[in-house]
Amino acid sequence: MLSQTAEYALRAMVSLATSGGQSRTTQELAADAHVPLDYLSKILNSLAKAGLITGQRGRGGGFHPTARASGLTVLEVVSAVDPLKRIKTCPLGLAAHGTNLCPLHRKIDDAMQTVEVAFAGTTIESLVGKSFCETEECHAV
Repeated sequence: MLSQTAEYALRAMVSLATSGGQSRTTQELAADAHVPLDYLSKILNSLAKAGLITGQRGRGGGFHPTARASGLTVLEVVSAVDPLKRIKTCPLGLAAHGTNLCPLHRKIDDAMQTVEVAFAGTTIESLVGKSFCETEECHAV
């Protein structure tokens, strides 16, 4: 249900949340988040365009989040790289259905709404567990 791109973006954001406020290079993020380097570069560009991270080139450069992990939601990250697809009109193009979805497509859209609400209520900070963060300083990001 969640695309690989969204999964990788979430891993990268969790990695940044555990950096203790320090910038991380693409190479460091790729190794820590277990994301292929070339793929991660594209994801980081999308996250930067969405204003979720900033990057600095050159010596001492790297990426860091623009907001605290406690204020950034999973939905914001997912929406930046591969937005959830809601059903607004009949996917079969049936004119009789229009915006009145049949029971099947209504149920699918209801499920997507539930996921959307859950992601909107989940912060990146809440995803930072002991396996990613051994100290309290990563929670301060």
